Amino acid sequence: MLTVKKVLNSSVVLADKEGSEMIVLGKGIGFSRKKEELIDENDVDKIFIPMNESKNEYILELIDEIPLEFFELTKRIVALAEKKLNTKLNNNIFLTLTDHLHFALDRYRNGINIANRLYWEIKNYYPKEYAVSIQAVEFMNQRFNVSLSQEEAANIAFHLINAQSEDNSTDSLATAKMIGGIVNMVKYSIQTKIDEDSVHYLRFITHVKYFVERFYTGKLMDEEDGSELYKQMWTLYPSAMNIGIKVQDYLSKMYNKTISEEEVAYLGVHINRLMNKST
Repeated sequence: MLTVKKVLNSSVVLADKEGSEMIVLGKGIGFSRKKEELIDENDVDKIFIPMNESKNEYILELIDEIPLEFFELTKRIVALAEKKLNTKLNNNIFLTLTDHLHFALDRYRNGINIANRLYWEIKNYYPKEYAVSIQAVEFMNQRFNVSLSQEEAANIAFHLINAQSEDNSTDSLATAKMIGGIVNMVKYSIQTKIDEDSVHYLRFITHVKYFVERFYTGKLMDEEDGSELYKQMWTLYPSAMNIGIKVQDYLSKMYNKTISEEEVAYLGVHINRLMNKST
């Protein structure tokens, strides 16, 4: 059960659960409520858990500024995303995405267009998140009678990507940029057309995405574990390994971090598959 601490409006109350303050959102949830009254959690649409005092103020400002319909739209998008992506999203998305949707509509109505420089990367490297976001844009267009472009879907996808990280520490913009840099370097180095619909390409993209995630979360493979594979790859597939070394040099120069021989070897495995299946 939740205990009412303050009624903010008919749809929002500040509540307490086991010593933690929460923002509780639900149609009519605040109507005729009194301080210290108990609320059944089954009557609640969504619970927000503030991290600290500054977070509390931020949430209260959002609720005061943004109409409830935007929170409801976010709830609909998150429900769709969790179903399609088969994952639980971080609760913070209810704040960040709601704020974004409100701002996106405001920008549209004022004729302000902000280009997404990583639209192509998001669309191609995160197709599931992008597909959900296309539907989110359709929800927006139908609800507010506007014509937001598909490029806005990439902006929404950023929030879905970030919300899948357990600690929410990996920034989607930086992630997409690194993925794009690695993939483009490999494509350029192979110098032949790659079938981007092939299973080998999809496996390569998946490997790079997980590699970048580990890069940013400090979970890269250790040097000593891959020495034997590294030697074998140089013996069997030197061309693929040369490209792997180019990626290693690129990351060292751009991010001031050297990846291990084991990481290079596994990149080489996927690069070799691409080289053998390119046309």
